[in-house]
Amino acid sequence: MKLSEIARKLGCTVEGPQDTEITGVAGIDHAKPGYVTFLANRRYFPLLKTTHASAVLLQAGITLERAPGAPPISALRSENPYLDFARAIEFFYQPPAYAPGIHSTAVIAKSAQVGAGAHIGPYCFVGENAQIGRKAVLHSFVTVYRGAKIGADFFAHAHAVVREFCVIGDRVILQNGVVIGGDGLGFAKRKDGSWYKMAQSGVAVLEDDVEVQANACVDRATVGETRIGRGSKLDDLVLVGHASKVGSNAMLCGQVGLAGSTQIGQGAILAGQVGTAGHLSVGDHAVVTAQSGIPNDVPARAMYSGYPAVENRQWLKSVAALNRLPELQKRVWELEEEIEKIKARKS
Repeated sequence: MKLSEIARKLGCTVEGPQDTEITGVAGIDHAKPGYVTFLANRRYFPLLKTTHASAVLLQAGITLERAPGAPPISALRSENPYLDFARAIEFFYQPPAYAPGIHSTAVIAKSAQVGAGAHIGPYCFVGENAQIGRKAVLHSFVTVYRGAKIGADFFAHAHAVVREFCVIGDRVILQNGVVIGGDGLGFAKRKDGSWYKMAQSGVAVLEDDVEVQANACVDRATVGETRIGRGSKLDDLVLVGHASKVGSNAMLCGQVGLAGSTQIGQGAILAGQVGTAGHLSVGDHAVVTAQSGIPNDVPARAMYSGYPAVENRQWLKSVAALNRLPELQKRVWELEEEIEKIKARKS
């Protein structure tokens, strides 16, 4: 594919040769001649001088400088290089297609409804009164409990589970080992200290265009529902506790844990290993940085860090002070010694 054709499809302008033959895409440090790469993070600026790519997606205003002796490359000027790189991948990679049909080893209840064009792979199970939408793909060893309702263009990778009566919208993707609608941690303590299991009578609901990545869990509610809003993305090993609500287009990164009844606003981002206490809210478009613990509400459009999580600038100041503690401690000891010497002279 010519570079000029890629530029046309992406809506970019080309600076440099336009008739270069492009055969693939790669990161800036691994790209070869004939490849398109991108630059979106300033820490990779030095690699612009040495990359072997034939073209690079760049924002306007960034100078494309090359090291002495390095071959010239073309610049594809883009408003969003990372997004356009994601689109360019699709020009060269097509995921496997799955033919409609039900594998002979799959077990489908007589009362289940399977939409037109669906693919039900080896050893899948679909329970009583479950509904599977048109062109859905259940890869292999996928389990759909009774009464679950799943929309069109659903894709469940091997060993994903959708529990009873849960509701899943269109174009939802479940990666390997995902469990939707497992029991929440609902137990009432008896006088003798033992735990009484509360029936988890609610459901989990995933709206359209949600993706849940490997081994993540969205628990069902004790009563009511747990809901993941349209377009939200849950990374590997995320846990969404019972009766939590995640707004549209939110992102929960790896090992995030939401305690029960947490409210996450639309467009919010929780970086890796963030944990929340229950019954609190994180506002729309808020960002919580990695390994933070959230004991209280986070305002909309705020950036919070640390434990207990506080506004990011305050946390940076606290960390800076913490790094000086050994120096400050030594200074305190020196001052104490001076005071003792003064007291000794006076006595």
